[in-house]
Amino acid sequence: MISTNDFSTGLTIELDDDIYQVINFEHSKSGRGGAFVRTKLKSLTDGHVMNKTFRAGEKVKHAHIETKNMQYLYKDGDKHVFMDVDTYEQTYLNTETLGEKLKYLKDNMTIEVSFYEGRPIDINLPTSVELEVTYAPPAVKGDTVSGGTKEVELETGLKLQVPLFIESGTVIKVDTRTGEYLSRA
Repeated sequence: MISTNDFSTGLTIELDDDIYQVINFEHSKSGRGGAFVRTKLKSLTDGHVMNKTFRAGEKVKHAHIETKNMQYLYKDGDKHVFMDVDTYEQTYLNTETLGEKLKYLKDNMTIEVSFYEGRPIDINLPTSVELEVTYAPPAVKGDTVSGGTKEVELETGLKLQVPLFIESGTVIKVDTRTGEYLSRA
């Protein structure tokens, strides 16, 4: 158990049969009554975000999250197969759990998989990934007046804006937090 007075950003707690990560918290003391802690919590099972207020000093269950380095192998229907790089044990995560993170996953990519009580709940992507451009429209001379970008499609299906000089077959670096082009790889 952990006190709400000890909350910190990134802390994981168990609440209402779900696992949440503290995104933001604020200790407050009103003129009357006791102090309280306002929090913004993100569910690690389905990704929804909620606001919750706790009394100061209230006890909640701390959720211990374990991470393992795993290699993304392939998609099998609605499931995605990951292999532990040390034990070669395979783990499955469904498409719904991975959500938008799938747009940054390539076969054979090594990433961290988070586990709670032995079951996989999420993946931790690196801050940037290198992906190949599979479709890039040709740059039209004179287009630089409009900002000098065009939309391309990457090998994972992700579409994003890049500079005009990027062509099909080019490998580019993409920020996984914002989904923006960083540079040529």
